[in-house]
Amino acid sequence: MYANNIKLYWTNGFRGKLETENGTLPLGAEQGEFKPYQLLLGSLGSCFYSTFLGIAKKKRLNFSEARMEISGKKRDEVPTTLEHVIIKMTVVNPSKEKDFLHSAELAGEYCSIHRTIALVAKIDLEVNFEYREEKAGD
Repeated sequence: MYANNIKLYWTNGFRGKLETENGTLPLGAEQGEFKPYQLLLGSLGSCFYSTFLGIAKKKRLNFSEARMEISGKKRDEVPTTLEHVIIKMTVVNPSKEKDFLHSAELAGEYCSIHRTIALVAKIDLEVNFEYREEKAGD
C-alpha cells in the first residue's frame, strides 16, 4: 500500500467525504464542505508551509506565526487547469527578513506539490512581514 492513502465516499450527487487515517473532510459545494480546487490550493499551502518550516528550522530562523492566502485562476479552455496561482505569505516577527525571503523561495523549489502545479500554472509568491509586540505568555 502507498504511504498516502485516502478513501472517498459519495452520494449519487456531489456530496461525499474524504477519509484518511488522520480524519474526515466533508466534500461538496454546500456550506461547510470542501470543493476540489479548495482542497488543491490547501494542499499546495500545507506542503509549501511544511517545506518552508523545515528550511527555516535548519537555518535557525525564529518567528511567532505565519499566515497564507492562496488564490488560483483557472483557464477558460477545456481542460480548465490552473493558469495562475498567487501565494501571499505573511511572517510575523521574523528574526531575519532576508533569510526568510530566501527560505520561502527555496520552499517553492522543494515543495513537491508546488513543483507539480508549476508544470501547468504560473505561481507567484509574495512574502510580507509584520511586527507586533509579544504578550507575556505568548
